[in-house]
Amino acid sequence: MFGLFRKSSRPDTDASQADLELRAVRDRALAGDWAAARDLIGATGRDWELRGRRLSVLGVAAGQSPQWLDAWEAAAPGDPTVAILRADALMDQAGRARGYASASNTSEEQFREFDRLSTLAARQSQRAVDLNPDDPYPWVTRLASMLADGHRQHGEFHAAMTESVKRDPYNFETHLMAVTFLCQKWYGSHELMFEAAREPAAAAPAGSSVAMLPLLAHFEYALREYGFDTRKESLSAKANYFHRPEVIGEIEACAAKWRGAGEPRLIGRGITLRHWLALANFLAGHDREGTRALVAQIGPYLGSTATYGYFWMRQSEGFRAVANWAG
Repeated sequence: MFGLFRKSSRPDTDASQADLELRAVRDRALAGDWAAARDLIGATGRDWELRGRRLSVLGVAAGQSPQWLDAWEAAAPGDPTVAILRADALMDQAGRARGYASASNTSEEQFREFDRLSTLAARQSQRAVDLNPDDPYPWVTRLASMLADGHRQHGEFHAAMTESVKRDPYNFETHLMAVTFLCQKWYGSHELMFEAAREPAAAAPAGSSVAMLPLLAHFEYALREYGFDTRKESLSAKANYFHRPEVIGEIEACAAKWRGAGEPRLIGRGITLRHWLALANFLAGHDREGTRALVAQIGPYLGSTATYGYFWMRQSEGFRAVANWAG
């Protein structure tokens, strides 16, 4: 069932990670078969986490090569999935326009383009809501668009959160956006960030992916407090934070609840959350044997796991360090 990661192999950075069906459909869509993408999303039904992840990957593909989405829209101009993918494509373009440096290392021109494209994405998100009011995912993209101007949009952010959780109370992408928006490096504080992570994690049923959100909050806290503009030089100080007994205890509790309904699947957010747990264990110097099992489950599938970039300059470098430590 699970493939063993070979340390000598190159990590697989495809955004689809272990969802090989999504990968194949994305490639077919890029080759012109947009109906394959339509059918995949349709077949996912109301599995909101899996659907959201698949829409996100397809949206990035549309942002980088939109011809197949143009053909889909020409054939079905009122399709709500097209509107969602348009919004996600615009957010992908906005992110690339801004770049991934800290605010102090981002130019005014980059910020302006980030704001322009995010505004367009917000309009497409609203169109998707109008076309399919039951879907929580357009609200997720709307939340993402507010990162461009969050100081003025705190009220709108909480209103959009309310709309999304009405449709899916423990929607992972929604609560992930809350942790992101409310962290100190964006528009909140450590206190607001931990609250946004811990409240849904505590309330969600066993097996829910949101049970793992406090790990992200700890990564964000360590990044901000122990070397925001450095990586390798500050790794020791960040790791010392993870050695605190209360941090280790929360990591263990989150993992136990996430696994409380059985071994979590690999698709959806399964690979990303295994990376989070493996990274947290590495930083804490805790549960090497369990981390070895996680690395085996992950296989080569790195995808884009941004949290490695909080501690190393390259995600692949962090993945290899964790895998080597696990043995």
